[in-house]
Amino acid sequence: MLEGNRVSPISVRGFAVASATAVTAVGSVVGVASGSVAQPNDAEATAAGTTLLADIPAGEQAQVQTASLTQQADTQAIAADASAKKVAEESARKAAAKSAIEKKEAAEKAAKEAKERAEAKEKASRSSSSFPVQSSYTVAQIQSMAASMVPSGQFQCFSNIVDHESSWNYRAVNASSGAYGLFQALPGSKMSSVGSDWQTNPATQIKWGLNYMDSRYGSPCEAWSFWQANHWY
Repeated sequence: MLEGNRVSPISVRGFAVASATAVTAVGSVVGVASGSVAQPNDAEATAAGTTLLADIPAGEQAQVQTASLTQQADTQAIAADASAKKVAEESARKAAAKSAIEKKEAAEKAAKEAKERAEAKEKASRSSSSFPVQSSYTVAQIQSMAASMVPSGQFQCFSNIVDHESSWNYRAVNASSGAYGLFQALPGSKMSSVGSDWQTNPATQIKWGLNYMDSRYGSPCEAWSFWQANHWY
């Protein structure tokens, strides 16, 4: 009951309850109109729990955008590092394979050269006196002598030079220069450094010719390469 301008506590509480009921009713009506069923105090909860980007201060928006860009950059950097690592690993694998092949080839070449040196040393130890002295020799006999004295890997080159110089005639003489023998030594007497029978013994000439090719060119094949380019050696 009103007493002047005073309101009793009971009336105040009743007014508060009525107001809350009215707000809830309005919220329910709005919820029904929008197609959703609102529970008591839904409007208040929604309004209190929703934060729009526009509600975030500009400085904080910049921080959010910066964080997003930083994350993207980190992701791209990780992908780039992985790609670079893969490329580096592939390059290393190829380099290792190439190195292994080169080492294998070098080892095979060294073994071949060692074998040829051993063979050459063994054959070089044979002197012209290792062959019986004859009054004359056939081409086949001379070639057999050469094959027993020249390393097998060098024999074809050695033979090519003799073919062009004398056709395996150990008594061949150049009418104009006086060059003599299988290798057309000039003068022929220089072959006496390995035997006094250089004029009549093809084995002596072969030994001299092999020594000459090895000392001047490194091998019969190197001498043959020079001959092909210059037509003399």
